[in-house]
Amino acid sequence: MSKLILEVPKGTRDIIPSQKILRDKCIYQIKNIFEIYGYSPLETPTFEKLEILEAKFGAGQNSDAISEIYRFKDQGNRDLGLRYEFTFALARFVGQNPQLKMPFKRYQIGPVFRDGPIKAGRYREFYQCDIDVVGISSTAADAELLAVANDVFRSLDLDVIIEVNSRKLLTDIINYCDITVDQATQVIISIDKLKKIGVSGVKNELLEKEISNESIEKLIFILKDLEKGNNLEKLNYIENIIGNSAGLKELKELFNYLSQFKVDFLFSPSLARGLGYYTGPIFEIFLKDQSIISGSIAGGGRWDNMIGKYIGNENLKQFATGISFGIEPIMDIIIKRENSSRQSVCDLLIIPINTLEKSIEITQFLRNKGIKTIIDLQSKSISKNIEYADKLGIPFVGFIGEDEIKQNKIKIRDLKTGKENLIATEDFKI
Repeated sequence: MSKLILEVPKGTRDIIPSQKILRDKCIYQIKNIFEIYGYSPLETPTFEKLEILEAKFGAGQNSDAISEIYRFKDQGNRDLGLRYEFTFALARFVGQNPQLKMPFKRYQIGPVFRDGPIKAGRYREFYQCDIDVVGISSTAADAELLAVANDVFRSLDLDVIIEVNSRKLLTDIINYCDITVDQATQVIISIDKLKKIGVSGVKNELLEKEISNESIEKLIFILKDLEKGNNLEKLNYIENIIGNSAGLKELKELFNYLSQFKVDFLFSPSLARGLGYYTGPIFEIFLKDQSIISGSIAGGGRWDNMIGKYIGNENLKQFATGISFGIEPIMDIIIKRENSSRQSVCDLLIIPINTLEKSIEITQFLRNKGIKTIIDLQSKSISKNIEYADKLGIPFVGFIGEDEIKQNKIKIRDLKTGKENLIATEDFKI
């Protein structure tokens, strides 16, 4: 028998306890904010029917996400795929459950999968935290999503930039540049790569897509010129070129609501988002210090048309908008910053000194009080136990000998300060 090579698949990793403790704490903070804003949890299957994931009205046939789907067949020869995000599952769920009361506000947290390139902060199995609201047409719902994001990143002590744009405005600009409606989706996918591949890269892609050089130059000139000035100056500039279009009206309304929610943001006219299902406001969030991690750490937008198309009624507009938080890049930042040595969730290690049976009873009492406690069941030496606790980052050890039992007390040592106190068992708390 050949020797097994013990390694994880490319693009995945084990999450060791010191990192998982921080991760769970981070997710708890995020969930708490979601629920403060009235979003409720939903869980959907890890894999879906492939036709749900590949729907032409979804990501867009030439989107990178479609080519990165993990595809497989079950024993009934049915085509399936691992989910690569949560929006499709939500659209399918709402379409399956027409009795849902609107608005429907949900969050979902879990792993998603993409067979794509690997780089810092990007993996092939990774967690997303999503919130979406279905049933509200007003851009006030989009503004509230960004208020949630603002609170999330404030709670995680991350300094971010919230970039905002509108797919309607991009379509307005594309139309102004004499690019056909049929070509618009392909152009948006290329525009979305402007930060990654630069102006020359986007021009080359658009030429390959048979967009005229005149239209390309016109488009790039507008987008690059719109990088100048503050939010209002950019709005005024584009209005002078294309008039007060539907996209501009939508953004003006959104900007007003963001002001009410007290959310600072940057109007970024070249922001496109690569997925094809967006219909209105779109947004991405970046760490201000791009030297720590490049790329967005959250993003989303409005997707009003997908649910109607899933149920076969293309004329049904079921208003929906959402945002997704990338847990992997967020955690990469927090792990580097925290540099935690905590390898255990436990706060206390009980060291019995020839008192194992009574110490077990006391340990159970402490656990019933909610104190995360472990006990030495191997009769190791005191020095070995202290070394073990120190290695795992357990902050306190408790010594229980005959004298402590007679007094119904525990001798507690704080491993950080070295100080010891004799504390009554019923009074002990962390």
